[in-house]
Amino acid sequence: MNIGILGLGLIGGSLGLDLRSHGHRIIGVSRRASTCQAAMAIGSVDEASVNLNILASAEVVFICTPLGLIVPTVEQLITFLPPTTVVTDVGSVKSPIVKVASSLWHNFVGGHPMAGTAESGIEAALRNLFVNRPYVLTPTPATPKSAITIVEGLVQELGSNLYYCAPEQHDNAVSWISHLPVMVSAALIAACMGEGDADVLQLAQSLASSGFKDTSRIGGGNPELGVMMAKYNRDALLRSLQGYRNNLDTIIDLIEQENWHHLTEIFQKNQLNRPNFIKD
Repeated sequence: MNIGILGLGLIGGSLGLDLRSHGHRIIGVSRRASTCQAAMAIGSVDEASVNLNILASAEVVFICTPLGLIVPTVEQLITFLPPTTVVTDVGSVKSPIVKVASSLWHNFVGGHPMAGTAESGIEAALRNLFVNRPYVLTPTPATPKSAITIVEGLVQELGSNLYYCAPEQHDNAVSWISHLPVMVSAALIAACMGEGDADVLQLAQSLASSGFKDTSRIGGGNPELGVMMAKYNRDALLRSLQGYRNNLDTIIDLIEQENWHHLTEIFQKNQLNRPNFIKD
């Protein structure tokens, strides 16, 4: 197939590497000519341009821009496409995007690959980034079955674990396991930097190891991504943050009361429940 990728960063570049390895012809678009050249150099695309009209021959287009640019990009892109082209996105919030994009383009399928690294840009693109990772499709009752079939076939070629749900269900779920952790991690870094004793802060920075590395990674990532999560999934994220704050307040109260028995019960329950989310 002729597959367009609009936005040649980590996700777009990685999609290009994997889909091209399956024999598809990949056409890339980026805002910067230097990114286009880099994508061709690493083998992520067959050709690339800063002009959207290069995608006129694409049968499928993946929009891999930042969240806030997805809908404006759809508006610009569709002026160049034949009505048979399938358009999908990789945004981490689905409800507001699917609602508008589907009204603009009949063959739109909302998507979200749950994969990534702390790096960004075309230089961070990786082969097999999506293997055994969740990839969520969020079709609506009006989404053409033919469009869904095409996108799911490409996702299966990536080796991803495919899931389907409504856009609203997706946003509620990722508010807990993706967006809330970013906010908690960001708050952790900010709290540590609030240490008033410069010597203690320097010592903490010197001693920080795997525990801090794991819990701070996503909070120290792309600032734009964190803001977009909060802006576009505001209501669901606020509910998750409130739930987190309630649990944190409980732990604070137990420590103040020296209620080690109840605190132990919480940790024991967490030890049992964590494998339901993450399989080590």
